[in-house]
Amino acid sequence: MPLQIVRNDITKMNVDAIVNAANQSLLGGGGVDGCIHQAAGPKLLAECRTLGGCETGSAKVTGAGNLPCRYVIHAVGPRWRGGRCKERELLISCYRTSLALAKEKNCETVAFPLISSGIYGYPKDQALRVAVDTIGAFLLENDMTVYLVIFDRKAYQIGGKLFDDIAEYIDDNYVDEHADSSSGRLRGPAMFKAQRCLSEEAVHEKALKASEPVCAPFTPMAAKAPATLSGLDHALKHLDESFSEMLLRKIDESGMTDAQCYKKANVDRKLFSKIRGNKLYKPSKPTAIAFAIALELSLEETKDMLMKAGFALSHSNKFDIIIEYFIENGIYNVFEINEALFAFDQSLLGA
Repeated sequence: MPLQIVRNDITKMNVDAIVNAANQSLLGGGGVDGCIHQAAGPKLLAECRTLGGCETGSAKVTGAGNLPCRYVIHAVGPRWRGGRCKERELLISCYRTSLALAKEKNCETVAFPLISSGIYGYPKDQALRVAVDTIGAFLLENDMTVYLVIFDRKAYQIGGKLFDDIAEYIDDNYVDEHADSSSGRLRGPAMFKAQRCLSEEAVHEKALKASEPVCAPFTPMAAKAPATLSGLDHALKHLDESFSEMLLRKIDESGMTDAQCYKKANVDRKLFSKIRGNKLYKPSKPTAIAFAIALELSLEETKDMLMKAGFALSHSNKFDIIIEYFIENGIYNVFEINEALFAFDQSLLGA
């Protein structure tokens, strides 16, 4: 997918360029900056000395020294001063300048840290929102794979209210789906085993009362076999609209171009070409949902599109409940949804 949020050490990312959260001197410092200089070795520092520093909100590019990438883009983020000193505008400029430099160097893959969210004190949820929005906007107009690299859980945080709202929605729906009103809460295999036993007991009790066998008598079907096969052949010749056919129809109805749709879905061009070229293509569930989000389908339409790919939404799955939360609240930004999915340790949308 064009934008991926991953847990990793940015110095070990095998990409064309990594972005360093640098200070104005570009001569190394603490946090991510110090780790990158240490891993890159003295060649990186020597090249940085020739650059004459960098202004806040801007970025400069160097070679990568001993790192497994080709370039290091040194972006100088703002220090947090309560949001009164154009911190947001400066941080947006950091990402935009870095992405422009990566494009200028013909980079296909770039890895970013969450700039300014460490020792510079930028609130993590706000820093994340700036990063995702700015990178997402760039990717709608450009072909590039961008990684937002999170070193550990402490370095990642979505908005408190959004997290609480989703957590409450999950709790309400997930618990209700797994509750047993007569004997407290049963979850997972225990619930399904109990429901199965109750159903079987009810069937047998009804059959005994009626003095009827549980199973209907066997009736030979040999004589009807040709008709059955004929009906199957007819059904196979008149298959329902496939996922690919429904997707392409919905794109046409939306007025979007193919490129606008797959970029909005966080899906790369190569995968979309496979889907377009094969009407029987079966996507993964996150990919199918990503297209439903890009097309801003209703919950029922989303379920219909998923069914075409052989999937369904279930209240026994937190991933599905989170998707349902965003659709029911009319939020169709795939990058924002992925922020939440990552925060709840779920698979991300896209391919």
